[in-house]
Amino acid sequence: MERVKFGRTGLFVSPVAFGTWQLSPRFWGTFAKSDALSAMGSAYEAGVNFFDTADAYGDGHAETVLGEFLGQIPRQDVVVATKWFNHFKPDGSRFPDLSPKHLAQRCEASLKRLGIETIDVCLLHFYDQLTPLEEVAQTLNKLQQEGKIRFYGVSNHNVEQLRAQRMFGDFDVAQPAYSFLDLAIENDLLPYCQAQNIGVMVYSPMHKGLLTGKYTGQESFEDFRANHPDFQSERFTQVCLAVQSLLPLAEKYGMSIYQLVLAATLMHPAIQVAICGFKNSAQVIEAAASMGKQIEREDYFQIRNTLSMGLGTKVVDAKGIRK
Repeated sequence: MERVKFGRTGLFVSPVAFGTWQLSPRFWGTFAKSDALSAMGSAYEAGVNFFDTADAYGDGHAETVLGEFLGQIPRQDVVVATKWFNHFKPDGSRFPDLSPKHLAQRCEASLKRLGIETIDVCLLHFYDQLTPLEEVAQTLNKLQQEGKIRFYGVSNHNVEQLRAQRMFGDFDVAQPAYSFLDLAIENDLLPYCQAQNIGVMVYSPMHKGLLTGKYTGQESFEDFRANHPDFQSERFTQVCLAVQSLLPLAEKYGMSIYQLVLAATLMHPAIQVAICGFKNSAQVIEAAASMGKQIEREDYFQIRNTLSMGLGTKVVDAKGIRK
């Protein structure tokens, strides 16, 4: 089983994590629980031991489904991460709330839905402008001392927000968005995390499916991607053509385009884990097969440049030449 050391936590996790955002109907539409459980089982059998969720995914639904799966396997076999941020109201609306009382309540609710006694990694889903940083850290430290969480960190925080949080507590994990179509965090957050040995688990490494190689540019979508600019008209077609052009390089390594892009993503020295969303067992098995694969430096930069050019972005190639 492929395992990597997850930053300062000392946890040993699979480089590919099973994400559960797809269990959020508001973004992805209906996803049958039976299919989700089957995909989770396939992930476990394929060597994936890291499962990521959030109380916001389906307003607790994703945690509940994951909890059902966790009840079927030895607890010590997997690492579980979840995220908190929202205060949920009976009418379905929500607002930011990382106040001490509410943070403690979110922890209890997550533990109950997941059916476990301790959450391995808990993350602040977003940055809360109103709750003092010291109060947030004190609450997380208390939950840690009580044995309800093992490690904590942040998601969707920029480098200065993370740096400020770490002045008050041991925020040892970061979960940012990252893909070869969204490289912004390479400028600041990733260098900082690498220097501080912070565990990094990136989400949307396949850019919401766009980098998997399964689209031609002619498709239409009924989920939230129907209004996403990267899945519209000429832009969508241009990126799909760039992705498809990677096929000869993928064949060179005996991989699919999906596996090639995922393996290249995991080569960044600051990134230990890529979170992928799966809707069936075939997707899980394909992604898991990329763990431990290496790509030559020149080919890595060819992938970066090809995909960046698909969006008209100028990047530096393997020889250091700006193109």
